[in-house]
Amino acid sequence: MQQQTPLISIQNLSKHFGEGETRVDALREVSLDIFPEQVIGLLGPSGSGKSTLLNIIGCILEPSSGILQLEGETVYDGRWLRSDLRRLRLEKIGFIFQAHNLMPFLTALENIAVVLHLAGYNTAAANKRAQELLDYLEVGNRANSYPSSLSGGEAQRIAIARALANKPKIVLADEPTAALDSERAGIVMDLLRKVAIDQQAAIVVVTHDEKIYDRLDHIFQLRDGKLHDQS
Repeated sequence: MQQQTPLISIQNLSKHFGEGETRVDALREVSLDIFPEQVIGLLGPSGSGKSTLLNIIGCILEPSSGILQLEGETVYDGRWLRSDLRRLRLEKIGFIFQAHNLMPFLTALENIAVVLHLAGYNTAAANKRAQELLDYLEVGNRANSYPSSLSGGEAQRIAIARALANKPKIVLADEPTAALDSERAGIVMDLLRKVAIDQQAAIVVVTHDEKIYDRLDHIFQLRDGKLHDQS
């Protein structure tokens, strides 16, 4: 494992908000490598920096200092090295959230296909890829269903399918099981494990959900902006 190139490499990453007496240090010199096939957990109390770190890895929030590398590409080193961060996210990163955030006026298939249209797929190719993902996650029979008719577990699977649309090597999940019971939470985590192995991907899960801890390869704790290796 250690001879592999990490999919996510963070070196001495810091993030602060404000200046002077009002300055808040959200992250303090965080360093972390995450490799293919790993499912990593980020734990910590509210305000510890978990979401800040996830948003920096997702190229949504700019660090104050440090280096961020994704798939071997240095994307931040004192400044963003890509001019089009939207394209960078589309190429490299899939996002999964606690709320599935599916568009209510689109079917399950259309919710996935819309991401592929943004990436330049034509309608036929987008629909084909969307159906393949639904089948892969065992909800292919719900392709023409609207979000309002889906169970919580089905909606989360479709949200995962949407996150995987462009075959990202990096998947960032913010409390993906918080709204699910133990059985459905286990199913979602097993699906993320399958994705990590099948696609040689790195999965980062921000969670407070103790029932999924045993499904994480490694757990890191954030306290006062500093990263601690918990397991």
